Amino acid sequence: KSQSALEKKSPPPRRPYTYADQSESDEERQFCKVFQQIAGDDMEVSPNELMNILNRIISKHQDLKTDGFSIESCRSMVAVMDSDSTGKLGFHEFKHLWNNIKKWQGIYKSYDADRSGVIGADELPKAFTAAGFPLNDQLFQMIIRRYSDENGNMDFDNYIGCLVRLDAMCRAFKTLDKDNNGSIQVNIQEWLQLTMYS
Repeated sequence: KSQSALEKKSPPPRRPYTYADQSESDEERQFCKVFQQIAGDDMEVSPNELMNILNRIISKHQDLKTDGFSIESCRSMVAVMDSDSTGKLGFHEFKHLWNNIKKWQGIYKSYDADRSGVIGADELPKAFTAAGFPLNDQLFQMIIRRYSDENGNMDFDNYIGCLVRLDAMCRAFKTLDKDNNGSIQVNIQEWLQLTMYS
């Protein structure tokens, strides 16, 4: 039987992160240590562990307005990043997420023009384009309704949660678009697999 287009690939074999390879940079070795501290004994980052570290980090940044990362938003982020369906993030999955969050945090600050700690509806299109997602007006209006407050302002946790999902959905689409023609065909099982675990 041919595998479903959305069926997860088996994860790459784990390597011990306690001993960094000689070819690794100091930054990579430092990241391995950070990952070990966050992930604990099972060497995977759960939604709770992700929530704790993100909230610890944002508590140190008074210029980022947020009501904190909720467990539901962290479950969603883990789900869309969880390529091997373990319910947790392994090293490479977490590293991809961590690098994106660092990059998007810089963009968030640079597009918070009035230094209010949030990004207003008028600032959002440029902020999303800078993050690699030039979207049309209709999609922006949907995103604002879903992720912004009643005044159209988006705080930091909603901005990150939205971008993590956008990034994951774009990567899923590209995986399914085998002939790279900009359209895909999915059956009901694939559609549910794509939409329900996210």
